[in-house]
Amino acid sequence: MEVDDDKITTKRILTRFKSDDGEVAGDLLDLPLNVNTEHLSLIVNSLLQQDEGTPYLFYVNETEITKTLADVLPLDTLNTEEVVDIVYQKQAVFQVRPVTRCTSSMPGHAEAVISVKFSPNGRSLASGSGDTTVRFWDVTTQTPLFKCEGHKHWVLCIAWSPDSKQLVSGCKNGVIHAWDSSTGKQIGQPMRGHKQWITALSWEPFHLNHQCRRFASSGKDGAIRIWDVILSQCVRVLTSHTRSVTCIRWGGSGLIYSASQDRTIKVWRASDGVMCRTLEGHAHWVNTLALSTDYLMRVEATSTGGFKYDPANPEESSKHALAKYQAQCPEGEKLVSGSDDFTLFLWNPEKEKKSLARMTGHQQLINCVEFSPDGRIIASASFDKSIKLWDGRIGKFITTLRGHVQAVYMVAWSSDSRLLVSGSADSTLKVWNMKTKKIEQDLPGHGDEVYAVDWAPDGEKVASGGKDKVLRLWQN
Repeated sequence: MEVDDDKITTKRILTRFKSDDGEVAGDLLDLPLNVNTEHLSLIVNSLLQQDEGTPYLFYVNETEITKTLADVLPLDTLNTEEVVDIVYQKQAVFQVRPVTRCTSSMPGHAEAVISVKFSPNGRSLASGSGDTTVRFWDVTTQTPLFKCEGHKHWVLCIAWSPDSKQLVSGCKNGVIHAWDSSTGKQIGQPMRGHKQWITALSWEPFHLNHQCRRFASSGKDGAIRIWDVILSQCVRVLTSHTRSVTCIRWGGSGLIYSASQDRTIKVWRASDGVMCRTLEGHAHWVNTLALSTDYLMRVEATSTGGFKYDPANPEESSKHALAKYQAQCPEGEKLVSGSDDFTLFLWNPEKEKKSLARMTGHQQLINCVEFSPDGRIIASASFDKSIKLWDGRIGKFITTLRGHVQAVYMVAWSSDSRLLVSGSADSTLKVWNMKTKKIEQDLPGHGDEVYAVDWAPDGEKVASGGKDKVLRLWQN
């Protein structure tokens, strides 16, 4: 049915602006139906008494307003006496441009590249490989920096310290090494204790300890160990899982979360090792975890995202990071888990054992889950060749991203939450646009399966590695 343009121009409706947290901004407003997104942005910035340049997205009944208010309302049945809620969602002021081309192919590893990670400050890149080495790369010149030898078996996982000064790596022999990122030299002694291979590593967040000396490791032996990197010693062992621990996350409130093949997720207090609660629901191995605060904690000891990091005064920087963390997570962090049972669960792990949502739809095991930096969207990658998007607050299904022709191993978000990159067994990377929910860029180039992918915290570059033993850097 066509609606008369004059009717749209003259008709008005009572509206109320609400944040995506449900907070009402200002009083009821009588707006014309032809009001556009630009006008809506000006109104919200005025109601909130802030800079007019802050960008927003607007929704009515979960439908995004892309042009005018009239486009999302049923004009033929519209009751002008009812109040229409317009939900506004703040966007990052800066915009990351999609990576479009491979600017560097960096050979050096003699076996498959298993893990790739940019340092939190974005200046360095590290990779771990089946050739038993860890390598540091200069992101600016796109050349090798250091080759770190010490492991006797495949390097399965790596993790940067929050201050970007150290990197820890864990191998299939169950040994952990710490490396100085400025020299490539080994720090202290090899850390031994796990009886089987290392499955995951996670550092204590910067806002909890500015010294950046403690991290946690998990192993195939079912144990979680907390280490002091300066002393090269294990300071605490957490045991309760009955099978291999697959993934760990050190949360922002001092809790450690561990996922296991025993189908449970356990919540531990890092300060004394007490197990607070067990999260149950999955019917098979739990493979992967992500926190809504992952990006926030990753960049705390940098000058990215509004943090004020002063290397000369880490204690003061840590206090600033804590204040920012508390302001952005007043209700605590959320946790999402992905499993071999094809489902995801959303949890409020600081407070309760009961899940917030069970998310179904994948046809095969879930390999990777990631919250967008703003915490609003969860992306899940599966062996069913698809990526699914979910609402980060309530777990509601949003859409499926299809394009890969084999298993999707890993996804990584751009820092502005507008783009997502995925790596697959089909040897390609794909960049997805969150506005259109479609492929923005297809990135072929790898000679075989892509195991690891990471987007630099500053949004400038993407790094990838895989079975072809080559590290690739992608830029716009």
